[in-house]
Amino acid sequence: MAYTIDRAISDASFEDVTERTRKALADHGFGVLTEIDVAATMKKKLDVDMPSYLILGACNPSMAHQAIGIEPRIGAMLPCNVIIRDTGNGDIGVSAVDPVASMQSVANDRLTSVAGEVRKMLETVVRDI
Repeated sequence: MAYTIDRAISDASFEDVTERTRKALADHGFGVLTEIDVAATMKKKLDVDMPSYLILGACNPSMAHQAIGIEPRIGAMLPCNVIIRDTGNGDIGVSAVDPVASMQSVANDRLTSVAGEVRKMLETVVRDI
Protein backbone atom coordinates (compact mmCIF):
# COMPACT_ATOMS: atom_id res chain seq x y z
CA MET A 1 0.00 0.00 0.00
CA ALA A 2 1.25 3.48 -0.85
CA TYR A 3 1.84 5.60 2.22
CA THR A 4 1.42 9.01 0.59
CA ILE A 5 -1.05 10.91 -1.56
CA ASP A 6 1.03 12.51 -4.31
CA ARG A 7 0.93 15.15 -6.99
CA ALA A 8 3.63 16.62 -9.25
CA ILE A 9 3.21 20.23 -10.35
CA SER A 10 5.24 21.41 -13.32
CA ASP A 11 3.87 24.89 -13.97
CA ALA A 12 4.79 26.66 -10.72
CA SER A 13 7.70 27.64 -8.49
CA PHE A 14 8.43 26.06 -5.12
CA GLU A 15 7.19 29.21 -3.39
CA ASP A 16 3.97 29.24 -5.41
CA VAL A 17 3.26 25.58 -4.67
CA THR A 18 3.96 26.20 -0.98
CA GLU A 19 1.47 29.07 -0.94
CA ARG A 20 -1.11 27.03 -2.84
CA THR A 21 -0.63 24.11 -0.45
CA ARG A 22 -1.15 26.29 2.62
CA LYS A 23 -4.31 27.73 1.05
CA ALA A 24 -5.70 24.30 0.11
CA LEU A 25 -5.03 23.03 3.63
CA ALA A 26 -6.78 26.04 5.19
CA ASP A 27 -9.68 25.79 2.73
CA HIS A 28 -10.28 22.22 3.92
CA GLY A 29 -10.07 22.86 7.65
CA PHE A 30 -6.40 22.13 8.30
CA GLY A 31 -4.02 24.38 10.17
CA VAL A 32 -0.25 24.16 9.95
CA LEU A 33 1.13 23.43 13.42
CA THR A 34 4.75 22.83 12.48
CA GLU A 35 7.05 23.71 9.63
CA ILE A 36 10.46 22.22 8.97
CA ASP A 37 12.71 23.57 6.24
CA VAL A 38 14.70 20.38 5.69
CA ALA A 39 17.07 21.93 3.13
CA ALA A 40 18.00 24.78 5.50
CA THR A 41 18.43 22.35 8.40
CA MET A 42 20.72 20.06 6.38
CA LYS A 43 22.79 23.06 5.32
CA LYS A 44 23.08 24.33 8.89
CA LYS A 45 23.72 20.98 10.60
CA LEU A 46 25.68 19.07 7.93
CA ASP A 47 26.80 21.78 5.48
CA VAL A 48 25.01 19.79 2.76
CA ASP A 49 23.16 21.43 -0.10
CA MET A 50 19.93 19.81 -1.22
CA PRO A 51 16.91 20.87 -3.26
CA SER A 52 14.10 22.74 -1.52
CA TYR A 53 12.21 20.42 0.85
CA LEU A 54 9.59 21.59 3.34
CA ILE A 55 7.55 19.55 5.82
CA LEU A 56 4.25 21.04 7.00
CA GLY A 57 2.64 19.43 10.04
CA ALA A 58 -1.06 19.84 9.23
CA CYS A 59 -3.93 19.27 11.63
CA ASN A 60 -7.68 19.32 11.33
CA PRO A 61 -8.66 20.02 14.96
CA SER A 62 -12.04 18.32 14.76
CA MET A 63 -10.62 15.12 13.28
CA ALA A 64 -7.65 15.13 15.68
CA HIS A 65 -10.01 15.54 18.64
CA GLN A 66 -12.12 12.66 17.39
CA ALA A 67 -9.07 10.40 16.88
CA ILE A 68 -7.64 11.21 20.33
CA GLY A 69 -11.03 10.48 21.89
CA ILE A 70 -11.00 7.04 20.29
CA GLU A 71 -7.32 6.25 20.85
CA PRO A 72 -5.59 8.59 23.38
CA ARG A 73 -2.02 7.61 22.37
CA ILE A 74 -2.66 8.40 18.70
CA GLY A 75 -1.13 11.83 19.25
CA ALA A 76 2.23 10.13 18.78
CA MET A 77 1.26 9.80 15.09
CA LEU A 78 -0.10 13.32 14.63
CA PRO A 79 -0.07 15.77 12.89
CA CYS A 80 -0.56 14.78 9.25
CA ASN A 81 2.66 15.65 7.44
CA VAL A 82 2.58 17.22 4.01
CA ILE A 83 5.84 17.65 2.12
CA ILE A 84 6.67 20.04 -0.68
CA ARG A 85 9.88 19.28 -2.52
CA ASP A 86 11.84 20.18 -5.59
CA THR A 87 12.07 16.86 -7.43
CA GLY A 88 15.04 17.98 -9.49
CA ASN A 89 13.30 17.28 -12.79
CA GLY A 90 11.38 20.54 -13.12
CA ASP A 91 8.44 19.45 -10.99
CA ILE A 92 7.49 20.42 -7.48
CA GLY A 93 6.21 17.36 -5.65
CA VAL A 94 3.53 17.49 -2.99
CA SER A 95 2.97 14.42 -0.82
CA ALA A 96 0.56 14.05 2.09
CA VAL A 97 0.71 11.14 4.49
CA ASP A 98 -2.01 8.56 3.91
CA PRO A 99 -3.57 8.32 7.37
CA VAL A 100 -5.10 4.92 6.60
CA ALA A 101 -1.66 3.50 5.81
CA SER A 102 -0.06 5.13 8.85
CA MET A 103 -2.78 3.83 11.20
CA GLN A 104 -2.57 0.19 10.08
CA SER A 105 -0.56 -0.72 13.16
CA VAL A 106 -3.38 0.46 15.43
CA ALA A 107 -6.03 -2.24 15.75
CA ASN A 108 -9.09 -0.05 16.20
CA ASP A 109 -11.87 -0.08 13.60
CA ARG A 110 -13.31 3.20 14.83
CA LEU A 111 -9.95 4.88 14.29
CA THR A 112 -9.66 3.32 10.82
CA SER A 113 -12.95 5.00 9.93
CA VAL A 114 -11.67 8.41 11.07
CA ALA A 115 -8.43 7.85 9.16
CA GLY A 116 -10.49 7.13 6.04
CA GLU A 117 -12.31 10.44 6.41
CA VAL A 118 -9.03 12.31 6.84
CA ARG A 119 -7.57 10.53 3.79
CA LYS A 120 -10.50 11.79 1.67
CA MET A 121 -9.90 15.30 2.99
CA LEU A 122 -6.18 15.16 2.20
CA GLU A 123 -6.87 13.73 -1.27
CA THR A 124 -9.05 16.78 -1.89
CA VAL A 125 -6.35 19.12 -0.55
CA VAL A 126 -3.71 17.64 -2.86
CA ARG A 127 -6.08 17.74 -5.83
CA ASP A 128 -6.93 21.41 -5.15
CA ILE A 129 -3.34 22.66 -5.03
